[in-house]
Amino acid sequence: MKHEPIFRGVATALITPTDENGIDFAAFKKLINWQIDEGINALVICGTTGEGSTLSDQEHRDALQCAVETAAGRVPIIAGTGSNDTSYAIELTKFACSIGCDGMLCVTPYYNKATQKGLVAMYNAIGDASTKPIILYNVPSRTGVNIEPATYVELAKHPRIAGIKEANGNISKIVETAALVGDQLAIYSGNDDEIVPIMACGGIGVISVLSNVAPRQTVEICDKFFAGDIAGAMALQAKYLPLIRALFSEVNPIPVKAAMAAMGFCKDYLRLPLTPMEEGHKAVLLQAMRDVGIQV
Repeated sequence: MKHEPIFRGVATALITPTDENGIDFAAFKKLINWQIDEGINALVICGTTGEGSTLSDQEHRDALQCAVETAAGRVPIIAGTGSNDTSYAIELTKFACSIGCDGMLCVTPYYNKATQKGLVAMYNAIGDASTKPIILYNVPSRTGVNIEPATYVELAKHPRIAGIKEANGNISKIVETAALVGDQLAIYSGNDDEIVPIMACGGIGVISVLSNVAPRQTVEICDKFFAGDIAGAMALQAKYLPLIRALFSEVNPIPVKAAMAAMGFCKDYLRLPLTPMEEGHKAVLLQAMRDVGIQV
């Protein structure tokens, strides 16, 4: 690697506990401490799962500050600072750097989208403004734009662009990217059903929704892979596949919020346009959790 990865293993794309009054910071701190006690390798704050798109600017900043203070250096804190407004992404990135976040997760621009040339210009501008490493987040199913393998090669030239959260669902493209970027960018799975396949392509971990409800178990998948027990890692990947599918039976983070509420970590509260999980889907989710030994 051109420098040490921000993390190796599992970073939880953490939910943000909210209610009618805003962020529930007592629940947020409890959740962060539990995740760390369970052995998680890093935490992503205010990403998609953390409902960063519907937090106010002050809430976003307060959540990042709370996470940094609560984690107190025990695990890396990765701030979700991406936006389709490059100037706002730069502003938020500067703030996250100033309070001690360890890295940034920056999604591709949504709605206005971009050409590949535009992606390079945008990410280089954010990188120039950052003092911490940046993970690019490629999720075309949400944003309508895909980072092409050749574009990763160009972006890897920036000294602070350090990794990729790859959620394009196209293993062939990920193989091509890994072959082109070599050890210049750390590759992380952005899909929980592809942890082992992407690690087999050279990835070094996952930014996970599953690990909200099963942090220790998700870490075990990666640990087995790193130890050379590929069959064991794959067996765990298969074991948790029904739960993973249930966690994505409605748009994320609707199911994981329902799951965490059932575990007693938060209220099942989301901001519009997201709404609580449909009861039929919720019953399947809770049963999938029980089937792998999660108490609900």
